Amino acid sequence: MFPKLLIANRGEIACRIVRTARRLGIPAVAVFSDADAGALHVDMADEGRWIGAADAVDSYLNVEAVLAAAEASGAAAVHPGYGFLSENAAFAAACQDRGIVFIGPPVEAIRAMGDKTAAKRIMAEAGVPTVPGSLGEDQDADRLAADADDIGYPVLIKAAAGGGGRGMRVVERAGDFAEALASARREAASAFGDDRVLLERYLARPRHVEIQVFADTHGTVVHLFERDCSVQRRHQKIIEEAPAPGVDAALRRRMGEAAVAAARAIGYVGAGTVEFLLDDDKSFYFMEMNTRLQVEHPVTEMITGHDLVEWQLRVAAGEALPCGQDDLRIDGHAFEARLYAEDPARDFLPAAGMLSHLRFPAEGAHVRIDAGVRQGETVGIHYDPMIAKLIVWDGDRDAALRRLRTALAGVQVAGVATNLDLLAAVADHPAFGSGDVDTRFIERHAADLFPETGPASGQFLALACLAVLLRRASEVAAAARASADPWSPWHSTDGWRLNDDNHHVLTFDDGGRPVDVLVHYRRGGFQLELPGADGALVAGGEMDGAGDLVADLDGSRITATVARHGDELTILCGGASHRLTVVDPAARAGEQEGPTGHLTAPMPGKVVAITAEPGTAVDRGTTLMVLEAMKMEHAVTAPADGTVTAVHYAVGEQVEEGAELLAFSVDGDAAG
Repeated sequence: MFPKLLIANRGEIACRIVRTARRLGIPAVAVFSDADAGALHVDMADEGRWIGAADAVDSYLNVEAVLAAAEASGAAAVHPGYGFLSENAAFAAACQDRGIVFIGPPVEAIRAMGDKTAAKRIMAEAGVPTVPGSLGEDQDADRLAADADDIGYPVLIKAAAGGGGRGMRVVERAGDFAEALASARREAASAFGDDRVLLERYLARPRHVEIQVFADTHGTVVHLFERDCSVQRRHQKIIEEAPAPGVDAALRRRMGEAAVAAARAIGYVGAGTVEFLLDDDKSFYFMEMNTRLQVEHPVTEMITGHDLVEWQLRVAAGEALPCGQDDLRIDGHAFEARLYAEDPARDFLPAAGMLSHLRFPAEGAHVRIDAGVRQGETVGIHYDPMIAKLIVWDGDRDAALRRLRTALAGVQVAGVATNLDLLAAVADHPAFGSGDVDTRFIERHAADLFPETGPASGQFLALACLAVLLRRASEVAAAARASADPWSPWHSTDGWRLNDDNHHVLTFDDGGRPVDVLVHYRRGGFQLELPGADGALVAGGEMDGAGDLVADLDGSRITATVARHGDELTILCGGASHRLTVVDPAARAGEQEGPTGHLTAPMPGKVVAITAEPGTAVDRGTTLMVLEAMKMEHAVTAPADGTVTAVHYAVGEQVEEGAELLAFSVDGDAAG
């Protein structure tokens, strides 16, 4: 085994590799950028090496910097994790040239599968079924548009040099093809340094089912069964499970044999995943092969009992696989839910900010948490916005699904928008419960999964009021203790007023809606007059040792967490959450409506394209500018028919959330 291992990655996968390395007694070296100097993976490792600035191109994608760190630390091997350099053949070759073991497949295998066009040819020759389409031999835009017409819409544009949903666009009609092609090429060039694309028929209701394969240098190739990864947004998975629902033993055998044949066809070694589209008639088609460990590998570990990172290390050290195909068994069922800092209500825009509160359910035999951040850390704009992976296991799918629902209800996060409510909604959906999933699951059930956000309930308003009042009482008590006159009436928080009832008005902003709550101070608690309620609610409570609010609301005992970040409160109770902002009424009275005709940045990011100049007349929905953040693109579009009057940023410049990007004059409106 290796005397020292360098992990050329960050976040939760780096932390996960450290845990296996520590168990095997292998010292682990972390690498970090300027943005990650205080990150969890650096603290967990035995040592850390700085490799560059925050931008991934200057650090985690900098081959020379990573190799220099490996050599300086004395690491004999490099584990690339997934993403970044994990499928970079040039990096694998450079490791080999420097006498450092690359924990991954041979360079030739990476190259063969890294080019999606070549991969489809190889798979077809090996007898593995492939999706009908065009391999994009001619990359001329008009030729590709003609190929799309021949295939028939909808078509899927895919980056030829990479996967993971990057550089992928679904095009429903011919009129949208040119813009989708340009966007896919930009993203592919940014992610993989190669803007070539290929086209495929877009299947109506396919499932995304993949096979985990493993091969050693002694000629053994096995598969560790399948995973269903159909529940996706932006072509990226958010919930995976193993085994896949509805896949019987015969289909499992056929798909497993096809995956093993694919691995053998390219002389594969190590961990890999062969991804298929599974149609309603049980026919399946090769999509791509990921020549690395997958994000969702924990569900396979949970149902097989094998540590796949340990297998990777042992195979890379020349050892034989610990078991053959006939020795592998499926035990129970597992789910993985990916918790992202993103806003599902805003088309899954990545979210950046500090995690002011972060709590997970306890880990054990049934629950595993793979996290790469801690409470108090910041989710930045430079990297993937994943916060953690929540993995659960039980004896069958129904029991595991109950575990997933309970575990999701136990996650608490505040400070940034997340997809937690969406994950819970998917887990609770009857169609998901029955295993009726496909790659358009979220689109098909959008009405159920994205309900309109209503006003805060009386319970959440009462909890917010208690949190504010108890905090004020605590602050005043502390001030009194530090005062020369602790008994001064100015240190009182009982709401006393001359010739009037002791009361106070608390004002909140609830998603743009002002809400006033009249608070009457009573001995040992409060009476709260909530909007729309019949009569006052009697409330009292205290903060417990864990920092949670233990509240009594009209005689009912409720425990909640109220996380505060500035004036913003996030109330977390019973698996649900709601955000409220404490408002100073005087400040609210002075507010004025902001100017119209200006388009602002919906997220922090970098300008990667500007498609309209000042004076350009455009139709509603026309893309004017494209921002990139956390590996994702977002198009800023015209809100109405009108004219661009000013552009305030250039391509390559960084912008903050809320920054004014363009000035825009709406047709028929002199303002702008």
